[in-house]
Amino acid sequence: MSKDTTGKSFDLNLFSRILKYTRPYKLTFFAVALAAIMLSAFSTVRPVILRYTVNDYILGKDAEGLLFFVLLMTASLFLEVISQLSFIYFANWLGQSVIRDIRIKLFDHMVRFRMKYFDSSSVGILVTRAVSDIERIAAIFSDGLFMIISDLLKMLVVAGVMLYYNWKLSVIIFAVLPLMLYATRVFQKAMKKAFIEVRKEVANLNSFVQERLTGMKIVHLFVREKREYDSFVEINEKHKKAWINTVWYNSIFIAVVELMSAVTTGLIVWYGGLQAVLQDDITKLGDVFMFIMLSGMIFRPLRQIADKFNTLQMGMVAANRVFDVLDTKSRVEETGTIVAGHFKGDLEFDKVRFEYVKGEEVLHGISFNANAGQTVAIVGATGAGKSTIINLLNRFYDIKNGAIRIDGQNINDFTVHSLRDQIAVVLQDVFLFADTIYHNITLKDPKITEQEVVAAAKEIGIHDFISSLPGGYHYNVKERGSMLSSGQRQLIAFLRAYVSNPSILILDEATSSVDGHSEKLIQQATDRVTKGRTSIVIAHRLATVKKADKILVMEAGHIVEEGTHDELLQREDGKYRKLYEVQFMAEEEEAI
Repeated sequence: MSKDTTGKSFDLNLFSRILKYTRPYKLTFFAVALAAIMLSAFSTVRPVILRYTVNDYILGKDAEGLLFFVLLMTASLFLEVISQLSFIYFANWLGQSVIRDIRIKLFDHMVRFRMKYFDSSSVGILVTRAVSDIERIAAIFSDGLFMIISDLLKMLVVAGVMLYYNWKLSVIIFAVLPLMLYATRVFQKAMKKAFIEVRKEVANLNSFVQERLTGMKIVHLFVREKREYDSFVEINEKHKKAWINTVWYNSIFIAVVELMSAVTTGLIVWYGGLQAVLQDDITKLGDVFMFIMLSGMIFRPLRQIADKFNTLQMGMVAANRVFDVLDTKSRVEETGTIVAGHFKGDLEFDKVRFEYVKGEEVLHGISFNANAGQTVAIVGATGAGKSTIINLLNRFYDIKNGAIRIDGQNINDFTVHSLRDQIAVVLQDVFLFADTIYHNITLKDPKITEQEVVAAAKEIGIHDFISSLPGGYHYNVKERGSMLSSGQRQLIAFLRAYVSNPSILILDEATSSVDGHSEKLIQQATDRVTKGRTSIVIAHRLATVKKADKILVMEAGHIVEEGTHDELLQREDGKYRKLYEVQFMAEEEEAI
């Protein structure tokens, strides 16, 4: 199945897949079908009643019978309205229930994608799939599938009534139908191409807006407002043109249908009236009135079927895109069966090789050990592979060769959830949700109480800072923690890791963007939380490096040196010594 279209005017396999989601709602499905049958029956009764009213009671000048048939027509109209109401309500209820289930399944699928998928996928496009595309699927049920079935059923009943009462007038209407069907077929093909283009441009527009709003600070810092505005105007113009194409095709089709409908009505009036005059049979007038109404009930549903088929096709295109995401196999393989408990903390990388892109290896058989309770610092230039080690330990990616072991057990033998539950990570770029500080710390884990959070904050020394905010621990930090400084966000992230009571702690340059006061608080917390725990620190500040039990120096995916701070400084031509002299010594002198 392609991302845009299956190449068919109507993909039955795709449609069958959508219908599978209606299985839990069989009763509602049958209720909609029953309402559709009742709607077609009651709507067809009215023209028949009108025929008898005109022929037998208006022309027959029977006032009493006329009143009865008017009341009968009113009753049929009332039942038609009730059927219409039931049909619309249950069809929409079914559609919303189906997309709720699909959206839940889609979200659950996306949150389990491996990081590699998000490295190459637009977040804006994924948002489009999960929101607007799924809403289009709902329209399949509310405005597409059942409406088409209802209209087809109505047309079938109307055709039978026509043939029963006057086959000659029926022939006039049926003679126009092939032209109408041909026009509908041409229209459907053109509209499907237009709808595919619309969905593509909607996704592009959503992606562009989402990225620019997220990176608005960069836009302002580099004075890119005018350039981004021009780019948006261009993308928006493409979006408009895609929609204009659908409007153009729809306008032409409606005009053609209205013209054919008007011509048919004229022919009915001409032929039916001529028969009444030539045969001197005034009762033919009742047939003329009935057939004028019935012709509208043939042509109007036919036009609506085209409209609804467009809705159905747009929903199918959207469903194709949603199922394309659902069919994407990008999960970390859950090969493990062991539920990880609290680790002792012995960590081993054994000849680990890894590549983000096939054929472009970034780790070249690295090996190192960290004994339980040790702090291992990793230093090196950007791109050396430091953060990759953290990603592999959390199984965000699977290694190419070698093995990673914790307490002598290959990490692939553990379930992914339980493995990550024992590893806490503090990143340099802190992400906070638009929620309270308390929920950003616990991530709504019911096992962590507010009392435990407060106690941990006091140990770290940031309780006073949190308490000074409006609402304290229930202060909403807004989107991405915009109400806090970078140092404050880093403190919250560190407390988040601390309260989770991890077996292994990872700090990925966690103090690189904080001020001196915040760094002292974090260093105090680091000393507490690393005590008795295995810790891996991608080092940025001198204090962390000097205190580490072991320092790994990385270069281009290799571990080129290993040892303590003092041991590595003794190597005259060593990489660490040069790095220390260039970076860390200057920092130490500034601190004096």
